[in-house]
Formats: sequence, structure tokens, C-alpha cells
Amino acid sequence: MFDFQIDKETNHDQFSHVHTWDLLVIGGGPAGLNAALYAKRKGLNVGVIADSLGGQLQNTTAVDNYLGFTLIEGEALTHTFLDHVNTLDVPIIKGEKVTKLNTLDGDFTLTLATGKKLIARTVLLATGGAPKKLGIPGEVDYANKGVTYCATCDAPFFKDKHVIVAGGGNSAAEGVLDLVPWAKKITVVHRSQWRADQVLLDKLKAIDKLTVHLETDLVSVIGDKTMKGVEVLDKTTGQKSTIEADGLLIEIGTVPNSSLVSEMVETNAFGEILVDSNQMTSLQGLYAAGDITSQPHKQIIIAAAEGAKAALAANHYLNQKI
Repeated sequence: MFDFQIDKETNHDQFSHVHTWDLLVIGGGPAGLNAALYAKRKGLNVGVIADSLGGQLQNTTAVDNYLGFTLIEGEALTHTFLDHVNTLDVPIIKGEKVTKLNTLDGDFTLTLATGKKLIARTVLLATGGAPKKLGIPGEVDYANKGVTYCATCDAPFFKDKHVIVAGGGNSAAEGVLDLVPWAKKITVVHRSQWRADQVLLDKLKAIDKLTVHLETDLVSVIGDKTMKGVEVLDKTTGQKSTIEADGLLIEIGTVPNSSLVSEMVETNAFGEILVDSNQMTSLQGLYAAGDITSQPHKQIIIAAAEGAKAALAANHYLNQKI
């Protein structure tokens, strides 16, 4: 296990020495850390404020689809990112939350949970999101022990295994398609009817190894050291039963951590922030990157790339204001 503890007091002192920042990054995941790296290399006065470092990487056991790493633990990849950023002496406040974000004469005022206020000419929101949970017994116990929330990330780990997919929307249908080259058997369990696009449902009809249980509730995840199956309730008959399986892919959407600016910028129906091609929100000088945005593919490499785009765009924006 890696230790990401940073001297908060020292970093607070570093933040105190700057009156107005060129860019303040809120969030310490791949998007936020890569943005800090690019901004610093452009010569911007940049700092990072993060409740925790790594984002969803800290909940990822193994990563095998990040370019340059055949297989690496999520925590180890975070450590690699952080080591790189630290070579540039980017100030980071870890374990701190931004509770308010306001505009002030073309700049931004950030209020921390401690009451401290910081001023920045531009701000990047990279606070990510979290997969929606079923909230059933065993879900947390078997997370990363059979229970996963990302088909793109983990499908290869289910080679020749039986995987249950929870959900009935586009993400669930796409999750099934991602599993097809790997899984021996796939079972969809959904509490109501399909809500996925017809074009996706047509593709599912051609999958021989797919079984679908609609109007069925997932009651619990069962297992020993790893997940062994799920208990389900057929809502039509009222009968409970057990489905033995090696994995459970939960694809019921994500919850973006966008409440800080939900009244300031344009969002979609899911609360995800809408951005332009340069990651700028509907508010000038305020950027967003990673899982907090409406970009549909919640992947590490995409979040990191969006962080780089946002930093480069912020640098261009600031140069135009001179």
C-alpha cells in the first residue's frame, strides 16, 4: 500500500504565499493531476485542492488499459501520477474541500471548509463522479472481488466466466457487448423493462450466451472470499432464487460530484457539466474535466487527456486577457 499523506500545514503555507492564482484545480484524480502538470509546464501559477488523491483509481484493483502499463494497480498508477506532478513542485492541499465557489470581478473566490479563501483567475473542476450503487447486502463486501462497475476496465478479467449485468439502459447493454468476447455466459438482471436504444437491443438478440431476467430485483450478493452469485426476486411470481456467477457488473449510471457549481453552469439531466471542445463550461474561465462532465466514456486515459486540454485552454484564455 502506498502512502499519499502530504503535509497539509506546509501546503497551506505554500498557498498563503500567493494572492491570486492563475489556475486552481479542484480534484486530485487523473484529470486534476494531469491538468496541474500541463499548467505548471506552461508556466502558470497552479495549485491543487483535493479531498483525496487518485479519484476512482483508488477503488480500482487493477488497470490493464492505460497506455504504457500492461497491468498496474490503481493505487500504484495514482502514485506514479503524483510522483510526476511532485517533480514540478505543484502545491497540493490534500484532505480539504472547497465549500463555495463565487465569481469576483472576473476572477473566482474559493472558500475552503476551514474558512480560508483563495482567489484564482481560472478554475478547473475535476471532482469526478461515482458509480451508482444498488445498495444491497454484499455489494460492498465483494467490490473488486467479483463486483465491478466498469466493463471497459474489467471485462478481460472475466474470461471464460459467468457474469451478471445489473441494469437496463444503454450502459448495461453496452456492458453486455463489452463482455461478449470474454465471458462464457452473461445474464442480465433488471428490475423493470429495457430502456436501451433499439439498435443496441437488436445486437443483444444475436448473443446466444445471453440470458435476460426482466422485472427482477437483485436482493443480495453472496460469496466466500470472492463473489459466488446473487439472490434475486422475480417480481411477477414473488419467487426468490439464486443465480451462481463469478462476477456482477453494475451499470446503472453515475453520480457526478457537481453540486458545488450546479447553480452556476449548464448541466444535463443527470447533473453532469456541459463543456465545449476546450473543456470550458458555460461560465467564462471555469473549466471541467473527467467524470464530472457529460462525456460518456468514463475512462482514466480520457479524464487525463481532458485535464491536459483544460490546462492548455486556460493558458490560452489567460494569454488573451493580458
